[in-house]
Amino acid sequence: MNKIYDKVQECYKQVKEMTEFKPQIALVLGSGLGDYAEKIKIETVIDYHEIKGFPVSTVQGHKGRFVLGYVEDIPVMIMEGRVHYYEGYPISDVVLPTRLMKMMGAEVLFLTNASGGINWDFRAGDFMLITDHISCFAPNPLIGPNADEFGVRFPDMTSVYDEDLQAIIRNKAKEQRIDLKEGIYVQLTGPSFESPAEIRMLRTLGADAVGISTVVEAIVANHMGMKICGISCVCNPAAGMNEQPLTHEEVQEASAKAAPLFEQLVTESIAAF
Repeated sequence: MNKIYDKVQECYKQVKEMTEFKPQIALVLGSGLGDYAEKIKIETVIDYHEIKGFPVSTVQGHKGRFVLGYVEDIPVMIMEGRVHYYEGYPISDVVLPTRLMKMMGAEVLFLTNASGGINWDFRAGDFMLITDHISCFAPNPLIGPNADEFGVRFPDMTSVYDEDLQAIIRNKAKEQRIDLKEGIYVQLTGPSFESPAEIRMLRTLGADAVGISTVVEAIVANHMGMKICGISCVCNPAAGMNEQPLTHEEVQEASAKAAPLFEQLVTESIAAF
Protein backbone atom coordinates (compact mmCIF):
# COMPACT_ATOMS: atom_id res chain seq x y z
CA MET A 1 0.00 0.00 0.00
CA ASN A 2 1.20 3.51 -0.80
CA LYS A 3 0.29 6.03 1.93
CA ILE A 4 0.48 9.02 -0.40
CA TYR A 5 -1.82 7.42 -2.97
CA ASP A 6 -4.22 6.34 -0.22
CA LYS A 7 -4.45 9.90 1.13
CA VAL A 8 -5.25 11.33 -2.31
CA GLN A 9 -7.81 8.56 -2.84
CA GLU A 10 -9.49 9.38 0.46
CA CYS A 11 -9.72 13.08 -0.46
CA TYR A 12 -11.12 12.08 -3.84
CA LYS A 13 -13.83 9.96 -2.24
CA GLN A 14 -14.89 12.88 -0.05
CA VAL A 15 -15.08 15.30 -2.98
CA LYS A 16 -17.07 12.80 -5.07
CA GLU A 17 -19.64 12.70 -2.27
CA MET A 18 -19.99 16.48 -2.63
CA THR A 19 -20.20 16.70 -6.42
CA GLU A 20 -20.40 14.61 -9.59
CA PHE A 21 -18.77 17.39 -11.60
CA LYS A 22 -16.04 16.13 -13.98
CA PRO A 23 -13.54 18.79 -15.05
CA GLN A 24 -11.69 18.75 -18.33
CA ILE A 25 -9.16 21.37 -17.28
CA ALA A 26 -7.52 22.05 -13.92
CA LEU A 27 -6.54 25.70 -13.39
CA VAL A 28 -4.28 26.84 -10.55
CA LEU A 29 -4.50 30.56 -9.74
CA GLY A 30 -1.42 32.35 -8.44
CA SER A 31 -1.14 35.28 -6.03
CA GLY A 32 -3.38 38.20 -6.94
CA LEU A 33 -5.22 36.29 -9.66
CA GLY A 34 -7.85 34.60 -7.50
CA ASP A 35 -10.75 36.81 -8.57
CA TYR A 36 -10.87 35.05 -11.93
CA ALA A 37 -12.83 32.19 -10.38
CA GLU A 38 -15.63 34.58 -9.45
CA LYS A 39 -16.29 35.35 -13.10
CA ILE A 40 -16.96 31.88 -14.47
CA LYS A 41 -20.26 30.00 -14.51
CA ILE A 42 -19.97 28.38 -11.08
CA GLU A 43 -21.53 24.97 -10.37
CA THR A 44 -19.96 24.06 -7.02
CA VAL A 45 -17.58 25.59 -4.49
CA ILE A 46 -15.66 23.37 -2.05
CA ASP A 47 -13.65 24.92 0.75
CA TYR A 48 -10.42 23.08 1.53
CA HIS A 49 -11.53 22.82 5.17
CA GLU A 50 -14.42 20.61 4.04
CA ILE A 51 -12.01 17.88 2.91
CA LYS A 52 -10.57 15.95 5.83
CA GLY A 53 -6.79 15.69 5.60
CA PHE A 54 -6.53 18.27 2.81
CA PRO A 55 -3.77 20.91 3.12
CA VAL A 56 -5.11 24.42 3.74
CA SER A 57 -3.54 27.55 2.25
CA THR A 58 -2.28 30.06 4.81
CA VAL A 59 -1.12 32.80 2.42
CA GLN A 60 -2.76 36.22 2.55
CA GLY A 61 -4.83 36.71 -0.61
CA HIS A 62 -5.36 32.98 -1.18
CA LYS A 63 -8.99 32.01 -0.53
CA GLY A 64 -8.36 28.30 -0.16
CA ARG A 65 -11.11 26.58 -2.12
CA PHE A 66 -11.98 24.72 -5.30
CA VAL A 67 -14.35 26.42 -7.72
CA LEU A 68 -15.95 24.05 -10.22
CA GLY A 69 -17.77 25.42 -13.22
CA TYR A 70 -17.56 26.40 -16.86
CA VAL A 71 -15.31 28.68 -18.88
CA GLU A 72 -16.91 29.12 -22.31
CA ASP A 73 -18.74 25.77 -21.83
CA ILE A 74 -15.47 24.00 -20.90
CA PRO A 75 -15.73 22.23 -17.49
CA VAL A 76 -12.93 23.45 -15.24
CA MET A 77 -11.78 22.87 -11.69
CA ILE A 78 -10.08 25.97 -10.34
CA MET A 79 -7.71 25.93 -7.40
CA GLU A 80 -8.29 29.31 -5.80
CA GLY A 81 -5.23 29.46 -3.57
CA ARG A 82 -2.49 26.85 -3.69
CA VAL A 83 -0.41 25.53 -0.83
CA HIS A 84 3.36 25.95 -0.71
CA TYR A 85 6.26 23.96 0.67
CA TYR A 86 7.35 26.89 2.86
CA GLU A 87 4.06 26.75 4.76
CA GLY A 88 5.40 23.65 6.49
CA TYR A 89 3.56 20.96 4.58
CA PRO A 90 5.36 17.85 3.32
CA ILE A 91 5.91 18.05 -0.42
CA SER A 92 3.39 15.23 -0.95
CA ASP A 93 0.69 17.49 0.52
CA VAL A 94 1.79 20.44 -1.63
CA VAL A 95 1.09 18.42 -4.78
CA LEU A 96 -1.95 16.55 -3.42
CA PRO A 97 -4.41 19.03 -5.01
CA THR A 98 -2.87 18.48 -8.44
CA ARG A 99 -3.21 14.73 -8.10
CA LEU A 100 -6.78 15.12 -6.85
CA MET A 101 -7.78 17.25 -9.85
CA LYS A 102 -6.39 14.57 -12.17
CA MET A 103 -8.41 11.92 -10.31
CA MET A 104 -11.48 14.11 -10.77
CA GLY A 105 -11.02 13.82 -14.52
CA ALA A 106 -8.87 16.78 -15.58
CA GLU A 107 -6.55 16.01 -18.50
CA VAL A 108 -4.99 19.48 -18.78
CA LEU A 109 -3.21 21.41 -16.01
CA PHE A 110 -3.05 25.19 -16.55
CA LEU A 111 -0.59 26.67 -14.05
CA THR A 112 -0.29 30.36 -13.19
CA ASN A 113 1.87 32.19 -10.70
CA ALA A 114 3.34 35.52 -9.67
CA SER A 115 7.09 35.74 -10.15
CA GLY A 116 10.14 37.94 -9.97
CA GLY A 117 11.74 38.84 -13.27
CA ILE A 118 15.34 37.70 -13.73
CA ASN A 119 15.54 38.49 -17.43
CA TRP A 120 16.68 42.11 -17.86
CA ASP A 121 14.11 42.56 -20.66
CA PHE A 122 11.16 41.85 -18.34
CA ARG A 123 9.10 44.54 -16.64
CA ALA A 124 6.53 44.40 -13.83
CA GLY A 125 3.18 43.37 -15.30
CA ASP A 126 4.64 41.26 -18.13
CA PHE A 127 3.30 37.78 -18.83
CA MET A 128 5.74 34.95 -19.47
CA LEU A 129 4.76 31.73 -21.19
CA ILE A 130 6.61 28.98 -19.34
CA THR A 131 8.57 26.89 -21.85
CA ASP A 132 10.64 24.91 -19.34
CA HIS A 133 11.57 24.94 -15.68
CA ILE A 134 14.35 24.50 -13.14
CA SER A 135 13.86 23.23 -9.60
CA CYS A 136 16.25 24.57 -6.96
CA PHE A 137 16.20 23.32 -3.36
CA ALA A 138 12.53 22.24 -3.42
CA PRO A 139 12.39 18.45 -2.93
CA ASN A 140 11.24 16.36 -5.87
CA PRO A 141 7.64 15.28 -5.10
CA LEU A 142 8.28 11.83 -6.58
CA ILE A 143 10.86 10.91 -3.92
CA GLY A 144 9.84 7.82 -1.96
CA PRO A 145 8.00 4.65 -2.99
CA ASN A 146 6.45 5.13 -6.42
CA ALA A 147 2.67 5.00 -6.68
CA ASP A 148 2.22 3.02 -9.87
CA GLU A 149 -1.39 4.21 -9.97
CA PHE A 150 -0.04 7.71 -10.69
CA GLY A 151 2.72 6.88 -13.15
CA VAL A 152 6.07 5.24 -13.86
CA ARG A 153 9.04 5.29 -11.50
CA PHE A 154 11.28 7.36 -13.80
CA PRO A 155 9.15 9.77 -15.87
CA ASP A 156 10.68 11.57 -18.84
CA MET A 157 10.87 15.37 -18.43
CA THR A 158 11.93 16.35 -21.94
CA SER A 159 8.69 18.09 -22.91
CA VAL A 160 6.79 18.95 -19.74
CA TYR A 161 5.01 21.99 -21.20
CA ASP A 162 2.82 20.89 -24.10
CA GLU A 163 3.84 22.37 -27.46
CA ASP A 164 0.29 22.50 -28.81
CA LEU A 165 -1.02 24.32 -25.74
CA GLN A 166 1.87 26.76 -25.94
CA ALA A 167 1.00 27.49 -29.58
CA ILE A 168 -2.62 28.21 -28.65
CA ILE A 169 -1.61 30.63 -25.88
CA ARG A 170 0.82 32.40 -28.23
CA ASN A 171 -1.86 32.79 -30.89
CA LYS A 172 -4.43 34.10 -28.40
CA ALA A 173 -1.95 36.60 -26.98
CA LYS A 174 -1.18 37.82 -30.49
CA GLU A 175 -4.90 38.18 -31.31
CA GLN A 176 -5.42 40.22 -28.14
CA ARG A 177 -2.25 42.25 -28.70
CA ILE A 178 -0.77 41.07 -25.43
CA ASP A 179 3.02 41.22 -25.30
CA LEU A 180 3.68 37.65 -24.19
CA LYS A 181 7.23 36.93 -23.13
CA GLU A 182 8.61 33.40 -23.04
CA GLY A 183 11.14 31.79 -20.79
CA ILE A 184 12.28 29.39 -18.12
CA TYR A 185 10.74 29.51 -14.65
CA VAL A 186 12.70 28.44 -11.57
CA GLN A 187 11.15 27.38 -8.27
CA LEU A 188 12.89 27.93 -4.95
CA THR A 189 11.43 27.14 -1.55
CA GLY A 190 10.72 30.61 -0.13
CA PRO A 191 9.34 32.19 1.94
CA SER A 192 12.19 34.69 1.89
CA PHE A 193 12.84 36.49 -1.35
CA GLU A 194 16.06 35.56 -3.11
CA SER A 195 19.33 37.37 -2.44
CA PRO A 196 21.04 39.34 -5.25
CA ALA A 197 23.75 36.67 -5.36
CA GLU A 198 21.13 33.95 -5.77
CA ILE A 199 19.51 35.89 -8.60
CA ARG A 200 22.87 36.16 -10.37
CA MET A 201 23.30 32.41 -9.92
CA LEU A 202 19.83 31.70 -11.34
CA ARG A 203 20.43 34.00 -14.33
CA THR A 204 23.66 32.11 -15.01
CA LEU A 205 21.68 28.85 -14.94
CA GLY A 206 19.39 30.23 -17.64
CA ALA A 207 16.29 31.19 -15.63
CA ASP A 208 14.09 34.09 -16.72
CA ALA A 209 11.67 34.28 -13.78
CA VAL A 210 11.68 32.97 -10.21
CA GLY A 211 8.98 31.98 -7.76
CA ILE A 212 8.05 29.55 -4.99
CA SER A 213 5.53 27.24 -6.66
CA THR A 214 4.53 25.57 -9.93
CA VAL A 215 7.47 23.27 -10.73
CA VAL A 216 6.57 20.56 -8.21
CA GLU A 217 2.98 20.65 -9.49
CA ALA A 218 4.20 20.30 -13.06
CA ILE A 219 6.38 17.33 -12.09
CA VAL A 220 3.50 15.30 -10.63
CA ALA A 221 1.13 16.31 -13.45
CA ASN A 222 3.70 15.12 -15.98
CA HIS A 223 4.09 11.93 -13.93
CA MET A 224 0.35 11.33 -14.29
CA GLY A 225 0.29 12.01 -18.03
CA MET A 226 -1.49 15.37 -17.98
CA LYS A 227 -0.94 18.03 -20.61
CA ILE A 228 0.61 21.07 -18.96
CA CYS A 229 0.90 24.75 -19.74
CA GLY A 230 1.79 27.74 -17.63
CA ILE A 231 1.81 31.54 -17.54
CA SER A 232 3.82 33.54 -15.04
CA CYS A 233 2.90 37.12 -14.17
CA VAL A 234 6.13 39.02 -13.60
CA CYS A 235 5.31 41.25 -10.64
CA ASN A 236 8.67 42.81 -9.83
CA PRO A 237 12.32 42.83 -10.86
CA ALA A 238 14.19 40.28 -8.77
CA ALA A 239 16.58 41.22 -5.95
CA GLY A 240 19.54 43.34 -6.96
CA MET A 241 17.95 44.59 -10.19
CA ASN A 242 16.79 47.86 -8.67
CA GLU A 243 17.19 49.69 -5.37
CA GLN A 244 13.71 48.99 -3.99
CA PRO A 245 13.18 46.33 -1.28
CA LEU A 246 10.82 43.48 -2.24
CA THR A 247 7.46 42.96 -0.51
CA HIS A 248 4.54 40.56 -0.86
CA GLU A 249 2.20 43.57 -1.11
CA GLU A 250 4.08 44.71 -4.20
CA VAL A 251 3.54 41.30 -5.77
CA GLN A 252 -0.19 41.39 -5.03
CA GLU A 253 -0.55 44.93 -6.34
CA ALA A 254 1.23 44.20 -9.62
CA SER A 255 -0.66 40.96 -10.25
CA ALA A 256 -4.00 42.62 -9.49
CA LYS A 257 -3.21 45.38 -11.97
CA ALA A 258 -2.39 42.80 -14.65
CA ALA A 259 -5.43 40.64 -13.81
CA PRO A 260 -7.86 41.90 -16.52
CA LEU A 261 -5.47 41.04 -19.36
CA PHE A 262 -4.60 37.76 -17.67
CA GLU A 263 -8.27 36.80 -17.35
CA GLN A 264 -8.85 37.58 -21.01
CA LEU A 265 -5.87 35.50 -22.12
CA VAL A 266 -6.78 32.54 -19.89
CA THR A 267 -10.41 32.51 -21.02
CA GLU A 268 -9.58 32.67 -24.71
CA SER A 269 -6.88 30.00 -24.35
CA ILE A 270 -9.10 27.57 -22.43
CA ALA A 271 -11.85 27.95 -25.02
CA ALA A 272 -9.37 26.95 -27.73
CA PHE A 273 -7.77 23.98 -25.94
